[in-house]
Amino acid sequence: MSHRRSRCLAARVALGALVSLVLVGVSAEAKGPSPALRVFAAASLADAFREIAREFERAHPGLSVQLNLAGSNQLAAQLEQGAMGDVFASADQRWMDHVGSLSLIAGQPALFARNRLIVCVPRTNPARIERLQDLARPGVKVVIGAQAVPVGAYSRVALDKLGRTQGFPRDFARRVLANVVSEEENVKSVVGKVQLGEADAGLVYRSDVTRALARFVRVFEIPDSANVIASYPIAVVKDAPEPAAAQAFVALVLSPEGQGILRRHGLIPAAEGP
Repeated sequence: MSHRRSRCLAARVALGALVSLVLVGVSAEAKGPSPALRVFAAASLADAFREIAREFERAHPGLSVQLNLAGSNQLAAQLEQGAMGDVFASADQRWMDHVGSLSLIAGQPALFARNRLIVCVPRTNPARIERLQDLARPGVKVVIGAQAVPVGAYSRVALDKLGRTQGFPRDFARRVLANVVSEEENVKSVVGKVQLGEADAGLVYRSDVTRALARFVRVFEIPDSANVIASYPIAVVKDAPEPAAAQAFVALVLSPEGQGILRRHGLIPAAEGP
């Protein structure tokens, strides 16, 4: 074969490869990206919803779940500002009501879980906290959620109720709040500061003390009479890009399978009492 014929053959092969690449690109563009379900969920749901998302993806091949995890107030603000979402799961009714008042949800929200507050301290316990009353001792570094964050609002109610409990000083809440060195935007940040020893104590949800975290912190239970039960509502977002998938995701969360996953991660299923 002559050099000229070899060059012509090589050119045709290269042209064919280029055309194939172009056609593949056109085909991929025509198909578009795989659909994704956008779930806006309170930070305290992170571990449970990651497992629920995996189960949902197994049942719906080709559909991925994108979790947007943050404080419920932050998620509500994002939806209010036009963020595209399919499902909203809040750590309290207040922010679900706020989103609903703006006509940003479809249908009625459903209660799917509850949670309890606890106090956690680093395993090394540098402040030598041995009882809840010690949180009011001068010099103890306490971290709580900001007032707008559900866990922050719940924490303040619990502290106030403890101040009306026998064995606690009446100014207990004021003294503990005077010891607050940081107010966090979500409960995971509170947990992180305690775990790293940047705080002597933090008020968090029971579900936040996972098996992995239990090696690094100690837990102090808050009496039932002073505890606050957090309620978690879930709803499909109005004008959701994937409305059918959103309904299916909510159904999974409310199903026995979903409720079992929530229980394994320390939350109280909706059907169970606090």
